[in-house]
Amino acid sequence: MTTPSSAPSEMTFFSLLVRTGSLAATARELNVTTSAVSKRLSLMELRLGVTLMHRTTRRMSLTAEGEVYLDHARRILADIDDMERLVSHARSAPKGLLRVNATLGFGRSHIAPLISQFAKRYPEVQVQLQLTVNPPPLSEDAFDVCIRFGEPPDARIIAKKMGANRRLICASPAYLTKHGTPKVPADLAHHSCIGIRQGDEAYGIWHLQFGKKIDTVKVRGNLSTNDGEIAVAWALAGHGVLMRAEWDIAKYLRSGRLQQVLENYQTSPADIYAVYPPRHQTAARVQVFVTFVSEALKFSP
Repeated sequence: MTTPSSAPSEMTFFSLLVRTGSLAATARELNVTTSAVSKRLSLMELRLGVTLMHRTTRRMSLTAEGEVYLDHARRILADIDDMERLVSHARSAPKGLLRVNATLGFGRSHIAPLISQFAKRYPEVQVQLQLTVNPPPLSEDAFDVCIRFGEPPDARIIAKKMGANRRLICASPAYLTKHGTPKVPADLAHHSCIGIRQGDEAYGIWHLQFGKKIDTVKVRGNLSTNDGEIAVAWALAGHGVLMRAEWDIAKYLRSGRLQQVLENYQTSPADIYAVYPPRHQTAARVQVFVTFVSEALKFSP
C-alpha cells in the first residue's frame, strides 16, 4: 500500500514519464536504468489495478485511465507547490497545471496569443486552454480560471475585473445606405438585426439606456447564430444591425467596415472578468496568469 509521503513521488514520476515520452529518457533524467523505470511503472499499475500506459517497442501512449491519473496528478502537485509557497513565502517561479476557459471568439483572438506569451515567460506552467460558446458551470471543477464577459452572479467565487468593455450597435455602411440609419431604439424594430444566442441572456431582447430612461426592444432578423465571429462576418457582409462587444469589432470600426449607430445609448455591461474558485486565491500560477492577462488587456482593443 502506498504511504501518503510516497504518493506525490509517484505522481511526479508519472508526470516526468509523460513529459519525456519514453522509458529511456526518463531513466536519463532520474539517473537510473531503463529497466528500473519500467519496473516502477509496472508496480504503479499493479497497485492501481489498471494500465496507465500502452507500451510498444516504438512508442508509449496514455490509456484513458492514464489520462485521468495525469490530469489529477498535475493538479495535486500544483496544489502542493502552492501550499508550500504559502507556508514558506517562497518566491520561486510558478509551475503546475493551469486550466483556462474562454469564449470561442475572444479566446481565439485575444487569450490564445496571450497564453503563447505567458508560456514563454513561465515555462514550468502547463496551460490547457478550453474554448466554449458559454462559460462552464461555476459549480464544476472544470477550470482554474475562466475569462468571461460580465460579472458572474455567484458571490461564492472570485471575480476580478480585467478590462472595461462595451457592447456597441453597428452595421456595415452598405446596409445603412440601403436601409437607413436607426436614430432611436424604436427604429430597430424596422431593421434586420443579427441575433446571437449565447449565455443566459434573453434572446432577441436589447436594452438601451439614455440618461435614466431604459428602452427594451424586441429585435428580429433572418439570421441568428451562437457564434459571435459568424455574426460579425454577417454584419460585415451587410446582412443587418449587430450588437457586439467592442473587443470583437473595434478593428472594423477603425477601418470603416462597420459603423456604430445609436452611439449615445448605453447597452448592458460586458466588462471582462477573470473568474476562479476561492481555493485558488493563493495559487501562484493562477495569480500570475490573471495579473499577466490583466496588464496586457489594458493596452487593447
